[in-house]
Amino acid sequence: MAKFAPYFDKRTQFWIKKVLWRHIVGIIVALFSIFPLIWMASAAFDVTGQLSTQQIIPVHRGLANFTQLFSNHEKPFFTWIRNSLVIGFSAAILQTVIGALAAYSLSRHRFKGRKVTLSAILIAQMFPQLLAATTLFLIVNTFGKSFYLLGLGHQLPLIFVFGGAALGVNTWMLKGFFDTIPTEIDEAAKIDGASHFAIFTGIIVPLATPVFVVIFLLSFIGILNEYLITSVVLGLDGKNMTLAVGLQQFIYGQYGKNWGPFTAGALIATIPVLVLFLFLQKYLISGLVSGSTK
Repeated sequence: MAKFAPYFDKRTQFWIKKVLWRHIVGIIVALFSIFPLIWMASAAFDVTGQLSTQQIIPVHRGLANFTQLFSNHEKPFFTWIRNSLVIGFSAAILQTVIGALAAYSLSRHRFKGRKVTLSAILIAQMFPQLLAATTLFLIVNTFGKSFYLLGLGHQLPLIFVFGGAALGVNTWMLKGFFDTIPTEIDEAAKIDGASHFAIFTGIIVPLATPVFVVIFLLSFIGILNEYLITSVVLGLDGKNMTLAVGLQQFIYGQYGKNWGPFTAGALIATIPVLVLFLFLQKYLISGLVSGSTK
């Protein structure tokens, strides 16, 4: 054994210097990421509903917060979930489709003003949503006078607003991926008589499906958590609210903050995202890897 002692010592030293610190950093980052979820789950089952006395393992545990959340007719939780899912899925699909079409045009076609267009959509994306809140309110309000379903308090204008909200980011991401697909594939398809639409739907889309999944999922999560524009367009009517706007009603005001149902609703709100992650896991991993290597 003494004969192999130096070998084990060197290997141990290498593991400590090169590997151990990575494990430590990974554990710290994992704990830092998962701690808010643990604290939220603990608060959801704490019947006192007070964050000032909150503990990781609550002393007074129960399902009273969930009962209050589901039985409150003035705050229809399931209606909020339905509204959030309808708006989230519709707007995320619209974002992905618009971004894909724009990215394909900018990647495969050379036209006058192409560089200006790329710069313009990127610069426009740099401004925060807060600057557009008043403008969007006036635009939607004006459209509502002529088209009822495009007015304030309806989901359709909000879906259209979110559909173009991330055009710059999605276009740049997808364009970078489309640029890595050899143009020889397009040229071979054109020789066989394929149109640009056939090339896009038959060749580009299957190759870029993992990236589309990543963009769809990120868009869906962002829309699900959006508060400012949603509250401006839909208002504060209980039946029209999304989950992010509706849950805020439990902690609205200077007094009477009810954190128990709020955290219970927030905990349930993570379920659709987790289901999507599990269902799209294969595409999500390959899409992230493809984006990092290409």
